[in-house]
Amino acid sequence: MRAHRVLAIGLDGYEESFERRLIGAGELPALAQLRAQSARYLLDHGPAQRTGLAWEHFSTGLAPERSGRWAAVHFDPKSYAVWQEGTSSEPFAARLKSRTLVFDAPYFDLARAPGTKGLVGWGAHDPGISLAANPADLLSEFQARFGGYPAKHWIYGHAWPSPNRSREMGEALAQAVALRTRAARWLLRERLPDWELGIVVVSEPHSAIEGLWHGIDETHPLHRLPSAGPAGAGLVSVYRAVDRLVGELTSAFADATVVLFSMGGMGPNRSDVASMVLLPELMYRHNFGRPYLRQPEKWKAVSAIGPQLGDQEGWAEAINTNLSSDTPSQPARRRAARLLPEVVKNFLRRQMRSDSCPAKTHLGHPLSWMPATRYQDYWRRMRAFALPSFYDGRIRINLAGRESNGVVRSSEYETICDEIEALLRECGDPASGTGAVDYIERARDRDPLKLGPTESDLVVVWNGMACAIDHPRLGRVGPVPFRRPGGHTGRFGMAYLCNSEMVAGDRGVRSSFDVAPTLVELLGEPVPPGLSGASLLSATLVK
Repeated sequence: MRAHRVLAIGLDGYEESFERRLIGAGELPALAQLRAQSARYLLDHGPAQRTGLAWEHFSTGLAPERSGRWAAVHFDPKSYAVWQEGTSSEPFAARLKSRTLVFDAPYFDLARAPGTKGLVGWGAHDPGISLAANPADLLSEFQARFGGYPAKHWIYGHAWPSPNRSREMGEALAQAVALRTRAARWLLRERLPDWELGIVVVSEPHSAIEGLWHGIDETHPLHRLPSAGPAGAGLVSVYRAVDRLVGELTSAFADATVVLFSMGGMGPNRSDVASMVLLPELMYRHNFGRPYLRQPEKWKAVSAIGPQLGDQEGWAEAINTNLSSDTPSQPARRRAARLLPEVVKNFLRRQMRSDSCPAKTHLGHPLSWMPATRYQDYWRRMRAFALPSFYDGRIRINLAGRESNGVVRSSEYETICDEIEALLRECGDPASGTGAVDYIERARDRDPLKLGPTESDLVVVWNGMACAIDHPRLGRVGPVPFRRPGGHTGRFGMAYLCNSEMVAGDRGVRSSFDVAPTLVELLGEPVPPGLSGASLLSATLVK
């Protein structure tokens, strides 16, 4: 196949089965047309989907085995500090000869790809990089024309307790797609038209599905709430706006080969409550034999829908209020704070922020809001503890010779892992009557002393949307309220490849890591050494 100009449109947090449902209802004409004209693939991200680093995998072209990154959360075994870290890897486009323009691709570090033009970090969901542009004067020009991202409040919106907020979230995100469409056209056609590879990523489906999924999933416990109607309407409006974006960009650049893709699918959220609250509490009880989470009386009733939050009540604040505040070091800290001069306290605060969130990272975010971090002062005394996690549960063994205060000897390592696996398999969901855990991943073919800062000794994949878990010895943990209705549990992403040379039709299932090599081959360039995946073109029928 000859070299092509390529327009790659990435749909972040997109669920292709919902697209097909809406196409069947006549809702998405541009996507229906593109789908009918394209070679179509389902994309399987495999276990890497649960790392939460899908866009780093695309932007760098590297799977976790090659990047060494298994989660966005980093753990320092010396200080027991945790933080969320952005990317520090070179984008795959840095090794291309083709002129590349990128707009708002998450985890795409323009500083490491100086030949790439564009703007990143404007309105991406989990951007993984700070706001930046190349050339440098593009940023001020862009902001003068389009302003800041208009739906910033809703990128991580928590709307399900309120019908009004659910409606506002959907409307704001749909409007943001419309502005993104205008901005992308201006960048690609007017401001920087001399591109051979144009990459535009649309983040709004990610935010919308995480916040509004209960509106379209009749099996979701929150679907019975009054907010489900406006949530469902909001999700439809976001997909309609995406359809208009695809139609406008593909029409504007009819000479380009179009690659429309999503790295992975979406579905109900099975991780937030279990990984951020229930698992840390379970591990604390297993170590100390007593609860740390105080259960409010109004939250004690078990039901599939879980405890309710007020219209303006924040999830993390509601949980953290019920976690014990006196850790072993906190009384001493309070006494010292009363005696120290303000200038010294300010210095120590800056130092603590630096220690827990290293300045050398591109985007180091503290995780103090997450309930799992409230157990951090106890980790040094625990045999095993739950790391903060946005996805599956992650358990770290406090291993001597690896952690600075390790209490588990290497000779005990396998026994402790066996013990924790048994503990987890004994946990049940009291609302559904089923086991709380689907399966547990445990690498037995590596030296545990060499575990990396983004790795864990055990990964817990949850079985359902439990708001509480029961253990025969440690009792009931929870229930606590839902956080995000939607999560990264969809089976497949997708890729549509469209130009006049390709034969339309379904081409089966391939790896999500195949997207970047496909773009490179479409450009007529050799795939850079070390890139993960393989080009889809070898399986694409050509006229």
